[in-house]
Amino acid sequence: MVHDREVATSLRTKPNPWEYVKYAYWARLPKSMLDWVADDLAGPGASVRMVVRWAVPCIIVLIPMLFVPADWGVRITMTMPILLAYLFFSIALNRVYRRHRLVQHGLDPELVNKLEREKNSDLYDEYHRKYRGERRRPGAGR
Repeated sequence: MVHDREVATSLRTKPNPWEYVKYAYWARLPKSMLDWVADDLAGPGASVRMVVRWAVPCIIVLIPMLFVPADWGVRITMTMPILLAYLFFSIALNRVYRRHRLVQHGLDPELVNKLEREKNSDLYDEYHRKYRGERRRPGAGR
């Protein structure tokens, strides 16, 4: 019976809620879910998802500070600098962490830049034509 459960788990393409929480903070998912992982880390909205994932633990840690018996001004000045610094770092390190997570799952870290390259491919083609006098090779820069 255990074997049946392992087979069912390995064939799924999306994580269940518990697997998602583990994946969001430390765990690797099975190979059957690699397409989902690639889309999660490099697809539309990936940056926002990462910032939200990073913000949740910080907010959980900061909530007790709102119950300190003090004026609301004191409570806010205790929590907001920590939260803002945490969010700034999560935004600044977003691409680095997503690349790390892709490598951790055995995927190409350049997937992080895939959407940007696709969106700006005409600009790259124009640059190559204008300044290098050549047509960009298919697959160049990928």
